[in-house]
Amino acid sequence: MRDVAETGLKTGAFRPIFPQHKCNHRQELPIARRPHNAPPTRDTGPRTNERIRAPEIRLIGAEGENVGVVTPSRALDMAIEAGLDLVEISPNATPPVCKIMDYGKFKYEQQKRESEARKKQKIIEIKEVKFRPGTDVHDYQVKMRNVVKFLENGDKVKVTLRFRGREMAHQDLGRQLLERVAEDTKEIGKVENMPKMEGRQMIMMIGPLPSKG
Repeated sequence: MRDVAETGLKTGAFRPIFPQHKCNHRQELPIARRPHNAPPTRDTGPRTNERIRAPEIRLIGAEGENVGVVTPSRALDMAIEAGLDLVEISPNATPPVCKIMDYGKFKYEQQKRESEARKKQKIIEIKEVKFRPGTDVHDYQVKMRNVVKFLENGDKVKVTLRFRGREMAHQDLGRQLLERVAEDTKEIGKVENMPKMEGRQMIMMIGPLPSKG
């Protein structure tokens, strides 16, 4: 028996019980693919140069002159000769209207205008200033400074006046106070909602006047 075992070891007749695996250290990276149903990417902005496919176009020259109806190839030759681009500015016209211009400069100016317009846009907030029927002169002036500040900042102001207990019997005094607020802010604001009762409080809404600039 010993002889057989030794013979087997020498000749390789015995195989290991567990299979041997080769170690492959190379990492398989996934291939990026566009999703099957995803739409193809599209160029944004107006069609330019070779992308203009209409059989004829109405051409505006670089100086704003009306060149007339020509083929896109003829217009593109003129644009190249001037060192400029051919840009479709009215695609829905018949025929489409194109202009010879510096498209890079045109796009830069357009983005600049859009950026300035976004800066000018302001989210209007509603600020609340609370009064009481018995507000004295000092408190009135303090609260009015806040009203004026909010309006000058372009925000709307919700002016509220709360009644307590027997004060509900003197709503006319509260209305007079809110009318005074409206009068004192008429140069910078406009009453959008006249004084009205909501529960135990009287409410008036004042909006900022449009900027004169």
